[in-house]
Amino acid sequence: MTDTLPTATVGDGTVTEREISQQPDVWRETARIITDRRAELDAFLGPLLGLPDLRVVLTGAGTSAFVGEVAAPGLSRRLHRRIEAIATTDLVADPLGSFSEDVPTLLVSFARSGNSPESLAATELADQVLQRVHHLVITCDPEGRLAQQHGDRDRSFVLFTPARANDQGFAMTSSFTSMLLSALLVFLGDDDATVSALATAGEQVLASRDRVQRIVEREPERIVYLGSGPLTGLSRESALKMLEITAGSVDTYFDSALGFRHGPKAVLDDRTLAVVYTSNDPYTRQYDQDITRELREAIGQDAVIALRAGAADDGADWGLEGVEQVDDAFLALPYVVVAQLLGLHTSVRIGATPDNPFPGGSVNRVVQGVTIHPLEA
Repeated sequence: MTDTLPTATVGDGTVTEREISQQPDVWRETARIITDRRAELDAFLGPLLGLPDLRVVLTGAGTSAFVGEVAAPGLSRRLHRRIEAIATTDLVADPLGSFSEDVPTLLVSFARSGNSPESLAATELADQVLQRVHHLVITCDPEGRLAQQHGDRDRSFVLFTPARANDQGFAMTSSFTSMLLSALLVFLGDDDATVSALATAGEQVLASRDRVQRIVEREPERIVYLGSGPLTGLSRESALKMLEITAGSVDTYFDSALGFRHGPKAVLDDRTLAVVYTSNDPYTRQYDQDITRELREAIGQDAVIALRAGAADDGADWGLEGVEQVDDAFLALPYVVVAQLLGLHTSVRIGATPDNPFPGGSVNRVVQGVTIHPLEA
């Protein structure tokens, strides 16, 4: 299935630009939805979270998988329990390896449309392989097949993001951040103060588009995104966003702050831009600061952007005020807006069409060409 892509001019006024800009308001609306459904969520999750051997698996494909990669380490740290991120693409290809232990399992599925073949197959394979599995589906499309399949099931709970988070542009922006925020609030509880701080930080980023434009005017040919802990998953999403919106015209790389030295550092040259997502955790932050200094020595001060919580300065660091105390998984929300804007402005610079970067259909919003093979009992 292929969703119909909107027609829009390049630059401000595109669907992609609107969906990036609306995110602070979407986050506030997402929090209200979670609060309104809190009693239902607690009734569904309470008995499961009371099981000492419960395994929580966060799954999705592409950007939806990266929601889980950001959320899992943050949730594990706060909840002190077993929470893993496994992409549907890995789970479907190797269900017996992914579900090698037949323990009580909560499969949390993230999906913008819910129509990707792997999204549907992952839940079906979990039901086939595991004796005790429940499903929490967090999706943007009430009409999607995943939502329809799980809407009336006793062992499933379907949670919808705000309607406008169901992105119509090619790249997932509002859908990514709203599903991530939904997952964090579902498991960690309502937190209006944090949501308000995140929305304000997101608005700070959106008000700094001139800074993004200046970065893009350097015309980097390679962009490296680095982060630690939950922010490693964010680095992966950021690299994908640039690839998608520019139709692969800019080479992108991602890694952890420590992992980058072990070979991937070879990508650095005088046309490289590096973006470091600095952790709020005092211990982890030391490694982010170390790689930031090393990168600046290698490719220059202006070629390295270090995003961090705290007051803004006039140097290469990009500070976001008001989010100094939030966990890194939450901090990913305003951080990723920078990556989204970098992708959008770069797309404009090279003359691409951000709403539909692949007009020939070589890459699609909902993946095509996937054959789901039956798993023999």
